[in-house]
Amino acid sequence: MQDTTSLLGLGALAMTPLPSLASSLIAPRNIKKAVKIGMVQGDLSLQAKFQLLMDLGFDGIELDSPNDLDVEEVIAARDATNIDIHGVVCSTHWQYPLSHADESVRAKCVAGMTTALHDAKAYGSTSVLLVPAVVNKTISYAQAWDLSIQEIHKLVPLAEELDIQIAFENVWNQFLLSPLEAARYVDEFDSKHVGWYFDVGNVINYGWPEQWIEILGDRIFKLDIKEYSRTKRNDEGLWKGFGVDLLKGDCDWPSVMAALDKIGYSGWATAEIRGGDEARLREIAQRMDTIFAS
Repeated sequence: MQDTTSLLGLGALAMTPLPSLASSLIAPRNIKKAVKIGMVQGDLSLQAKFQLLMDLGFDGIELDSPNDLDVEEVIAARDATNIDIHGVVCSTHWQYPLSHADESVRAKCVAGMTTALHDAKAYGSTSVLLVPAVVNKTISYAQAWDLSIQEIHKLVPLAEELDIQIAFENVWNQFLLSPLEAARYVDEFDSKHVGWYFDVGNVINYGWPEQWIEILGDRIFKLDIKEYSRTKRNDEGLWKGFGVDLLKGDCDWPSVMAALDKIGYSGWATAEIRGGDEARLREIAQRMDTIFAS
């Protein structure tokens, strides 16, 4: 005779919705979601912006530096809302690229990065995002490689002293165009405080982000989250490819998340897309949650 208790147990299991069962068996990923400060729009004080993000379920925010903000005001807003200012974005790296032939131009970026590193420490952040170099008609690839490494080496001792990461972002700067090269560039510094700020969407125009993730591995400190549509690019122009919401482009998010799982990634993921008011930010938070669960 069959055990009726076992049969009842099997029946209950059969009626269990598969998504609920799966979610109970799979540990949630340890990924924290954030936005860039410029995405929080409206006539709000800094503290009110921080509070809005906390109310919507975000874990943190990134600020630009150098900036015009009062450090004490920033810290007070952080402490009042318990939001993490997890990172800082260097605000001088485009105007004064570290690959520029003029030493005085490069020095301005180094000075900006120095300020950003100190601000990051004051805010309780863990990283400063840096575009390491720019290549164009007048700045050669070889020049960008050599000069940027030379200048960043000047910043590494301060980053190590302050315990702040220098995190390079992959952007459309015509530099470090393959993951193998990007990994080698990081390794030039031989420092645990130098790594990568991987922008998922920025790769899609010319590659596959999951391949970059597997190659960069633990060099990845943090993530930027955005989408890109090759269809819009082909139909409307190169930059129009970014004009889609999260989950509406050509990023294969399940493959991206699987690659992140493979390298054991945990930490911050920051949206870098069109922001807006409370309703728009709530939508972004929900779409990010869907991505992280994929």
